[in-house]
Amino acid sequence: MRMLFIRHGDPDYVHDTLTEKGRREAALLAEYAPKLNVGECYVSPLGRAQDTASYSLKKLGKTAQTLGWLREFPAVVNLNETPHLLEAYPTADMVDGKYKERIVWDVMPSYLMEHGECLDPVRWRESDICRHTNTVELYDQTIEKFDQFLAEHGYVRDGIAYRVEKESTVTTTFFCHFGITCVFLSRLWNVSPFAVWQSVALAPTSVTEVVTEERQQGIAYFRGLRIGDISHLSAGNEPASFSARFCETYSNMEQRH
Repeated sequence: MRMLFIRHGDPDYVHDTLTEKGRREAALLAEYAPKLNVGECYVSPLGRAQDTASYSLKKLGKTAQTLGWLREFPAVVNLNETPHLLEAYPTADMVDGKYKERIVWDVMPSYLMEHGECLDPVRWRESDICRHTNTVELYDQTIEKFDQFLAEHGYVRDGIAYRVEKESTVTTTFFCHFGITCVFLSRLWNVSPFAVWQSVALAPTSVTEVVTEERQQGIAYFRGLRIGDISHLSAGNEPASFSARFCETYSNMEQRH
């Protein structure tokens, strides 16, 4: 089995669509799409993912099924109720004297240095962040849907791998988001989602490819063949959006902090 996870183009989060740059990125992805062998296509219900997918689907003459559990991972932290977690999110925005809700995975490295349990494959569930948010509940709900999807394709979760009930060489493509893709990868690789959220940058319209390896009959593991590939942008002389990253050096104030 082969899975492609494609992040939406450069986002206009306010209007849940794409910026003009994002539309250029989606158009370049569409030109590259015939080479991807996308197979069955699925898309997040959010506008930025739908808009990105529409370019490739039109190019390929295909349709995609919308799946609610492909929406961006929704866990947030309320710093008004948990001010001690400002240590993890010191750049949180305020409106009218109150902190805006903050996505859970945007954690400062200094916090992780003091709270290594966040990166532990088991103990992340007991971390202070998780105990004061609904991260674990939402994670479990998401991976339950994901595992169900894999089971429908013949791969049933069994311990840290998947039992092969029916071999499959189909390709499934998910047009979705950074955070939720990291959740899926953490499940496939048995690592903390914080470890993936903090360690990879999946640029807008990037392609991440994962395939089964069945070295022993009846047992499958998933191997990443490419992570965050933006070959289509390079071919079109379109620079990658920086919305996937933070500043390379602290002194560079032109890059996102």
